[in-house]
Amino acid sequence: MNFFIGFVAALAIWTAGCGKDASQATKVVAPPTVEAPKGRPQPRLPTIKLWLGAQEITAEKALSEDEIRTGMMFRTEMAEHEGMLFAFGGPTKASFWMRNTLIPMTCAYIDPDGVILELRDMKPLDETPIEAATDRVQYVLEMKHGWFERNKVTVGMVVATERGKLSETDLRE
Repeated sequence: MNFFIGFVAALAIWTAGCGKDASQATKVVAPPTVEAPKGRPQPRLPTIKLWLGAQEITAEKALSEDEIRTGMMFRTEMAEHEGMLFAFGGPTKASFWMRNTLIPMTCAYIDPDGVILELRDMKPLDETPIEAATDRVQYVLEMKHGWFERNKVTVGMVVATERGKLSETDLRE
């Protein structure tokens, strides 16, 4: 990387010496890189089977404040039919971002009855908050980017567990 910076500086000086000022030099842009943030992922959390239409997934349950705050940070892989379910004590206006998260994901904002309200794409390492449009979010389900679309899971569908509705399931078990 230091070589690249030195090359760009030399190019700007050479261009200025050719009768052009540095502002007229061709802009050279480094290719985007995603560097792994320093830190450790939280251990794999207890899981629950969820059904979204005909699709069965295994979701880790992020229930405590620390588990929710850490989420998928520092992880480098995620299986196609695995995700993370974040559960809040009651309805809220959820807002998620991708701090220290390398895997591109799509999140579903879900109401207390398990109905998917919104699907939002999230980019790795992007700390821009992705705020829900409503204050009725009680669960957020993160899956690999595009999973919902690939599996024809849409807004309005209900997330179910082996015990029925998400709201009727004790996630702490």
